[in-house]
Amino acid sequence: MTSPTTYAGEITPTETWNRLRTQANAKLVDVRTQAEWSFVGVPDLSSIDKQPLLVSWQAFPTMARNDAFAAQLEAQGVRKDDVLLLLCRSGVRSKAAAEHLTALGYTEAWNITDGFEGPHDQSRHRGITAGWKASNLPWAQG
Repeated sequence: MTSPTTYAGEITPTETWNRLRTQANAKLVDVRTQAEWSFVGVPDLSSIDKQPLLVSWQAFPTMARNDAFAAQLEAQGVRKDDVLLLLCRSGVRSKAAAEHLTALGYTEAWNITDGFEGPHDQSRHRGITAGWKASNLPWAQG
Protein backbone atom coordinates (compact mmCIF):
# COMPACT_ATOMS: atom_id res chain seq x y z
CA MET A 1 0.00 0.00 0.00
CA THR A 2 1.41 3.40 -0.97
CA SER A 3 1.29 6.32 1.40
CA PRO A 4 -0.75 9.38 0.44
CA THR A 5 1.03 12.25 -1.27
CA THR A 6 1.73 15.01 1.22
CA TYR A 7 2.06 17.72 -1.46
CA ALA A 8 0.73 18.28 -5.00
CA GLY A 9 3.41 16.08 -6.58
CA GLU A 10 6.56 16.08 -8.68
CA ILE A 11 6.98 18.21 -11.78
CA THR A 12 9.90 18.28 -14.22
CA PRO A 13 11.80 21.48 -14.99
CA THR A 14 10.36 21.52 -18.54
CA GLU A 15 6.79 21.01 -17.25
CA THR A 16 7.49 23.80 -14.76
CA TRP A 17 8.53 26.17 -17.54
CA ASN A 18 5.35 25.35 -19.49
CA ARG A 19 3.13 25.98 -16.46
CA LEU A 20 4.89 29.26 -15.73
CA ARG A 21 4.31 30.35 -19.34
CA THR A 22 0.63 29.36 -19.46
CA GLN A 23 -0.76 29.85 -15.93
CA ALA A 24 -1.01 33.37 -14.57
CA ASN A 25 -1.06 32.19 -10.95
CA ALA A 26 1.96 29.86 -11.33
CA LYS A 27 4.94 31.04 -9.30
CA LEU A 28 8.46 29.64 -9.14
CA VAL A 29 9.72 29.65 -5.55
CA ASP A 30 13.49 29.15 -5.30
CA VAL A 31 14.07 27.85 -1.76
CA ARG A 32 17.88 27.75 -1.92
CA THR A 33 20.19 30.04 0.04
CA GLN A 34 21.50 33.51 -0.79
CA ALA A 35 24.93 31.97 -1.46
CA GLU A 36 23.44 29.59 -4.05
CA TRP A 37 21.49 32.36 -5.77
CA SER A 38 24.61 34.54 -5.92
CA PHE A 39 27.22 31.98 -6.93
CA VAL A 40 25.33 29.18 -8.74
CA GLY A 41 22.61 31.18 -10.51
CA VAL A 42 18.83 31.55 -10.62
CA PRO A 43 16.14 30.75 -13.17
CA ASP A 44 15.63 33.67 -15.56
CA LEU A 45 11.90 34.16 -16.12
CA SER A 46 12.20 37.61 -17.72
CA SER A 47 11.17 36.34 -21.17
CA ILE A 48 7.76 35.40 -19.73
CA ASP A 49 7.41 38.57 -17.61
CA LYS A 50 7.87 36.80 -14.29
CA GLN A 51 10.50 36.63 -11.59
CA PRO A 52 11.37 33.76 -9.27
CA LEU A 53 10.46 34.29 -5.63
CA LEU A 54 13.66 33.89 -3.63
CA VAL A 55 12.77 32.62 -0.15
CA SER A 56 15.20 30.31 1.65
CA TRP A 57 13.78 27.16 3.24
CA GLN A 58 16.94 26.86 5.35
CA ALA A 59 19.35 29.53 6.57
CA PHE A 60 23.00 29.33 5.52
CA PRO A 61 25.43 28.37 7.07
CA THR A 62 23.60 26.54 9.90
CA MET A 63 20.91 25.18 7.54
CA ALA A 64 18.32 25.62 10.27
CA ARG A 65 14.79 25.71 8.91
CA ASN A 66 13.46 29.19 8.18
CA ASP A 67 10.44 29.40 10.50
CA ALA A 68 9.28 32.55 8.68
CA PHE A 69 9.18 30.78 5.28
CA ALA A 70 5.38 30.86 4.77
CA ALA A 71 5.09 34.40 6.14
CA GLN A 72 7.81 35.58 3.74
CA LEU A 73 5.93 34.02 0.81
CA GLU A 74 2.70 35.71 1.91
CA ALA A 75 4.57 39.03 2.14
CA GLN A 76 5.41 38.59 -1.57
CA GLY A 77 1.74 38.20 -2.46
CA VAL A 78 1.54 34.40 -2.55
CA ARG A 79 -1.97 33.03 -1.97
CA LYS A 80 -2.93 29.57 -0.80
CA ASP A 81 -4.56 28.79 -4.17
CA ASP A 82 -1.54 29.81 -6.29
CA VAL A 83 0.38 27.15 -8.18
CA LEU A 84 3.69 27.04 -6.31
CA LEU A 85 6.57 25.38 -8.15
CA LEU A 86 9.33 24.87 -5.59
CA LEU A 87 12.98 24.61 -6.59
CA CYS A 88 16.17 23.82 -4.69
CA ARG A 89 19.52 22.36 -5.75
CA SER A 90 18.41 18.76 -6.19
CA GLY A 91 14.77 18.44 -5.08
CA VAL A 92 15.21 17.56 -1.40
CA ARG A 93 14.67 20.92 0.34
CA SER A 94 11.94 21.91 -2.11
CA LYS A 95 10.05 18.68 -1.37
CA ALA A 96 10.19 19.44 2.37
CA ALA A 97 8.98 22.99 1.67
CA ALA A 98 6.12 21.66 -0.51
CA GLU A 99 5.05 19.28 2.26
CA HIS A 100 5.15 22.12 4.80
CA LEU A 101 3.09 24.47 2.64
CA THR A 102 0.54 21.75 1.92
CA ALA A 103 0.17 21.13 5.66
CA LEU A 104 -0.55 24.88 6.02
CA GLY A 105 -3.39 24.69 3.47
CA TYR A 106 -1.65 25.60 0.19
CA THR A 107 -3.45 23.56 -2.45
CA GLU A 108 -0.81 23.33 -5.22
CA ALA A 109 2.71 23.10 -3.82
CA TRP A 110 4.80 21.15 -6.34
CA ASN A 111 8.36 19.86 -6.06
CA ILE A 112 10.53 20.43 -9.14
CA THR A 113 12.23 17.11 -9.78
CA ASP A 114 16.04 17.28 -9.72
CA GLY A 115 15.99 20.98 -8.78
CA PHE A 116 18.28 23.57 -10.32
CA GLU A 117 21.42 21.43 -10.64
CA GLY A 118 20.28 17.81 -10.33
CA PRO A 119 22.29 14.90 -8.96
CA HIS A 120 26.03 14.36 -9.30
CA ASP A 121 27.28 12.75 -12.50
CA GLN A 122 30.06 10.13 -12.53
CA SER A 123 32.65 12.90 -12.04
CA ARG A 124 30.67 14.32 -9.08
CA HIS A 125 29.60 17.41 -11.06
CA ARG A 126 26.06 18.80 -10.89
CA GLY A 127 24.06 20.51 -13.62
CA ILE A 128 25.11 18.07 -16.33
CA THR A 129 22.53 15.26 -16.40
CA ALA A 130 19.29 16.60 -14.88
CA GLY A 131 17.63 19.66 -13.40
CA TRP A 132 16.81 23.18 -14.58
CA LYS A 133 20.26 23.91 -16.02
CA ALA A 134 20.62 20.54 -17.79
CA SER A 135 17.15 21.03 -19.31
CA ASN A 136 18.52 24.14 -21.12
CA LEU A 137 16.00 26.42 -19.46
CA PRO A 138 16.93 30.09 -19.05
CA TRP A 139 19.03 31.02 -16.04
CA ALA A 140 21.43 33.76 -15.02
CA GLN A 141 24.43 33.89 -12.75
CA GLY A 142 25.01 36.89 -10.48
